[in-house]
Amino acid sequence: MNDEQLLRYSRHILLDDIGVEGQQRWMDAHALVIGAGGLGSPVALYLGTAGVGRITLVDHDHVDLTNLQRQIAHTQARLDQPKAASAAAGIAAINPEPQVHSLVARADDALLDEWVPQADVVLDCTDNFQTRHRINAACVRHGKPLVSGAALGFDAQLSVYDSRGGRFPCYACLFPPDQPPEEQRCAVMGVLAPLVGIIGSMQAAEALKLLSGMGSTLPGRLLMLDGRRMEWTDLQVLRDPHCPCCGRAPAAVQ
Repeated sequence: MNDEQLLRYSRHILLDDIGVEGQQRWMDAHALVIGAGGLGSPVALYLGTAGVGRITLVDHDHVDLTNLQRQIAHTQARLDQPKAASAAAGIAAINPEPQVHSLVARADDALLDEWVPQADVVLDCTDNFQTRHRINAACVRHGKPLVSGAALGFDAQLSVYDSRGGRFPCYACLFPPDQPPEEQRCAVMGVLAPLVGIIGSMQAAEALKLLSGMGSTLPGRLLMLDGRRMEWTDLQVLRDPHCPCCGRAPAAVQ
């Protein structure tokens, strides 16, 4: 770590739980961020400013004017650009050190099976139930921790799904793939802009904790936020031994 890096990351290095060793672990790490919208924006920026060495951003969409109400990684000047590339530019404007790879593509099984094994942590910042299950299944297959967030309207949730060791539930244990909810999206329902900032920032914090080994993370817990009342509900959740994804006989998500 050179003098400029010691200065740039000094406020993290000063923390006893991080120090030079923890900062170096972040600099040596690879985070896979799927979705560069409302949640992915603060995730990408905070991982980048923290100095995570490699960040892969996956998003097939382009920046639209309606995104700028909440997707803080993008700017008016980058309208119509791919979100993955725009978010990469947002990181570079603050910290040029991370190696950021932008994939303008959908997170299908082939892409996930190529990139999930390369990552140290995966962050699900998507808003599609089927895609969430594909990401979860890939993380189970390849033994990678998954930090998952969601926000819609005034409600949000956050958890870490880490099936390594068979102790904790995966996403499919809580939300069975054969019981899809009624599809609800920001384009129809709306979302309070700071809510995605709250959850995305917490996703970044959980990922950094996982990468450095500091503190305790959220496997086996589901945090739910009522944004109207600003009240959190902390649920203890158990692994389903019959889960079609992480159970004894896992089945591929269709």
